[in-house]
Amino acid sequence: MKLAPVMDSFMPEASQQTLDEAGQQDIATVDLGSNSFHMIVARVYGGDVQIIDRLREMVRLGEGLSEDKFIAPDVAERALACLQRFGQRLRGFAPENVHAVGTNTLRQLSPESDFIEQAEAALGYPIDIIAGREEARLIYQGVAYSLAAGNGRRLVVDIGGGSTEVIVGQGFSPRLRESLYIGCVSMSRRYFSDGEITAAAMQRAELAGTLEIRPVRELFRRARWEKAVGSSGTIRAIAAVVAAQGWCQDGISAESLERLRDTLIDVGQVSALRLKGLSEERRPVFVGGVAVLRAVFESLGIAHMQVSDYALREGLLYEMTGRQQHGDVRERTVMTLARQLQVDQAHAQRVQSTALMLYRQLIDAWSLNHPDHPKMLSWAAQLHEIGLMFEHSQYQKHGAYLVRHADLPGFTRHEQMLLAALVLGHRGKFPAQEFTALPKYDQDCARRLCVILRLAILMHRGRSADNKPNPNLKADGDTLSLCFPNDWLATHPLTQLELEQEAERLAKAAILLGFN
Repeated sequence: MKLAPVMDSFMPEASQQTLDEAGQQDIATVDLGSNSFHMIVARVYGGDVQIIDRLREMVRLGEGLSEDKFIAPDVAERALACLQRFGQRLRGFAPENVHAVGTNTLRQLSPESDFIEQAEAALGYPIDIIAGREEARLIYQGVAYSLAAGNGRRLVVDIGGGSTEVIVGQGFSPRLRESLYIGCVSMSRRYFSDGEITAAAMQRAELAGTLEIRPVRELFRRARWEKAVGSSGTIRAIAAVVAAQGWCQDGISAESLERLRDTLIDVGQVSALRLKGLSEERRPVFVGGVAVLRAVFESLGIAHMQVSDYALREGLLYEMTGRQQHGDVRERTVMTLARQLQVDQAHAQRVQSTALMLYRQLIDAWSLNHPDHPKMLSWAAQLHEIGLMFEHSQYQKHGAYLVRHADLPGFTRHEQMLLAALVLGHRGKFPAQEFTALPKYDQDCARRLCVILRLAILMHRGRSADNKPNPNLKADGDTLSLCFPNDWLATHPLTQLELEQEAERLAKAAILLGFN
């Protein structure tokens, strides 16, 4: 979820209120995949979630990705048209009730591409780009909700347009997860772009898939999973075809998948595929998807795979409701990281408390009114010293590197970048360039959260457990006034000196700090 205050360009035309008098709330998730775009609208009442609408369009965004990582104009046009239609359905939804994410193709876009900004304008809501392993976690969560309760370990496989996610989990908890760079669109483009389906091309595609899986093959084979489950359009399409042919009526067996492979080679042409159960829109990328699934079956020793109708968008849906009802997985992630890296949690808690006290005084003046603003500030306070595990000198740089590159379940790529910027900027020179690297609509918010964090840390520089005063903090644009009670500064000359030094640092970033 992006942290900018809601801007006019993201405001739906109708009322933002989606909570009616009966306490019902409508929420929506949007999945911008490399092959198709999906949207789910659900109604939440108490602890119950009811899906009331589904929209899906085969966009094949991945086939428009050029070598220089831009989206081809014709593909961009149909993608934006789809998002405009999705946006029309979402009119009237509050921004916090819509979560849109982009996956493999959008992860690869050049920083110079403006496609994501265009997509956000078309949809009317921010779009988060999630890492492959985070995508895997959300997929598992969605699939887990569709299965009968049980304690057995499950292998979940999701073949998308540009990547394949493989997860082993138990109950609702993923234990092992990977994102592989093979998908139905990328495999079809690479090995079947001429429309020919030959035994040699199929073998090359399967070997390429096997090679991609090879580094994690033994890890997943030894994970002692008992049941394999497939999700996504590719696997559902394959299951529909083998069922229509009478080869397997319950999911996908290894034998039915091999018969399908041989049948595709016998047909010989993508354009000539007329299989029962195969839709016209799925046909161009179907062969590539079969090659990927064959590689997965062979590499991981799968004899039979069940098929789930739930996937990433459902995982997003339950993630949204889970954050509201059962706690935020990001909070658990931060606590785990802080504990593993032996952060002084008592000190971090004092910094967090002071930071939130200062934040509450600036909510209106600095437009820090997104629900995630205090969360990001709190998490930055808890993690600001994680770099001390490696080196004291410039430890903020080590901490920022860890946050930026670690596997942080629950966090989007954008959220990790922002959190890393806060950790980097908590001491020393104010890193203005770090915030200009963020999307424009988040730059001011992130910069201002960093100033609050710096002031809170400064007040606890002595690491004492003694109570600190609650200074009054006011802001007029980028001019700050910090007022301590009862001549407190006069009896704390070290804090006064540190504030003078901090004022000099902030002034270089065009932020004026006054205090008394």
